[in-house]
Amino acid sequence: MSRTEAPPLPEPLRVPVADSHTHLDMQDATVEEGLARAAAVNVTTVVQVGCDVAGSRWAAETAAAHSNVHAAVALHPNEAPRIVHGDPDGWSRQGAREGGGQAALHEALAEIDALAALDHVRGVGETGLDYFRTGPEGMAAQEESFRAHIEIAKRHGKALVIHDREAHADVLRILADAGAPERTVFHCYSGDADMARICADAGYFMSFAGNVTFKNAQPLRDALAVAPTELVLVETDAPFLTPAPYRGRPNAPYLVPVTLRAMAAVKGLDEDTLASAVFDNTARAFDY
Repeated sequence: MSRTEAPPLPEPLRVPVADSHTHLDMQDATVEEGLARAAAVNVTTVVQVGCDVAGSRWAAETAAAHSNVHAAVALHPNEAPRIVHGDPDGWSRQGAREGGGQAALHEALAEIDALAALDHVRGVGETGLDYFRTGPEGMAAQEESFRAHIEIAKRHGKALVIHDREAHADVLRILADAGAPERTVFHCYSGDADMARICADAGYFMSFAGNVTFKNAQPLRDALAVAPTELVLVETDAPFLTPAPYRGRPNAPYLVPVTLRAMAAVKGLDEDTLASAVFDNTARAFDY
């Protein structure tokens, strides 16, 4: 089986569900093809997430053109340091860049703020902290950007979508310190069961991706087991994190049923019950 070959369509869900976090702009299919495949398995709604200014503009435009697409706009935690300090390796999609300092970061944040005011933009994210890819020199820019996004989400009454990679304690600290928005979503939840209890107490939504199906992901399954069903979402983060048994192949919203069925087994729920809860939770989280 080719690593580049798209996995087959899973058995459709009987109850419609939403993909709470996807990147249609990074997938091989057109938007229309991606949405049609998803609809064929009863994934009827997607949240398209921006990671930089250009991607956030695209997310907003795509949501404006499709009633079943909602947008989230942001500078990814790894984008903020690149704007400030430059990106000589061209690791992100923009290619190699010179650093623009604080002024460039503030200009980019102003653009996100303007996009966040649009009605079809339902979330501000993915923002947060990423200590996996950004070293100590980028942390100040990440934190400044994260705090600005929290402020933007609160000002416009939008959901906050969090990217938290190897930064759990600092993400929770900043949320508590700045005051989290009314609706806060931990995208691709990566904490353990103890952190899930903290998130539950704070009323934060926890969105689980295909990595909950990976063999080595028992801590994630333990977290899902204790997460209150009314705070659980499902996502693909496509084209990344394709669920087992298709790990390593391209991910897309139509694979949500694979992850949702694995989640239902962990929670001891039948798939219809979980799908129904997740559908309602996603609409509540993103206020659509």
